[in-house]
Amino acid sequence: IDPWMTILFPAILWMLSSAAGMPFTFGGAKPVPVVPRKYRKYVQGDLIVSSAGVITNLLLALVCSAIFVALSLLAGVAPGLADGLAILQRMMMWGIWLNLVLCFFNLMPIPPLDGSHLLYHALPPAWGARYRAIGQFGYLPLMVVLLLFRPVTQFFLAPAFWGMTLLFRLLQGYGIGTTWNSFQG
Repeated sequence: IDPWMTILFPAILWMLSSAAGMPFTFGGAKPVPVVPRKYRKYVQGDLIVSSAGVITNLLLALVCSAIFVALSLLAGVAPGLADGLAILQRMMMWGIWLNLVLCFFNLMPIPPLDGSHLLYHALPPAWGARYRAIGQFGYLPLMVVLLLFRPVTQFFLAPAFWGMTLLFRLLQGYGIGTTWNSFQG
């Protein structure tokens, strides 16, 4: 637990966004220490490290989808477990949703998110250096975008909504009991 990112930041963000009439919050844990000088090839190493979390979130969403289907098949074999399996299916739906949001949120090209590293390497060196300098302000640029430019955030999170809609369509026939209605409601 990081005192700032886990406790203070979410509380401050909730209060400020509630005052603006759009309450939301998020937080985090202590950042994973990365030592770029240990990369054998800097650009390749930075791209791999920056995309690892994004790819992991995408894979976790797909694993939750597979478990959702497996729970449905299990309910067909053991109907007495249907109520408990329906609860697990709801948990899988939330797992899919949260992992898709985290995947595409982290792809936002705003320092210090992973998407900023991916964009940095795509820019010409002079532009990349200026862009990377934004990182010295820490989470401030991210907070400005999240609080003041909500349409920008919605634009970058649109793939998460599209992905969830696609997965909803694919998984719709596998819902147990009221799993489907309770998640959408």
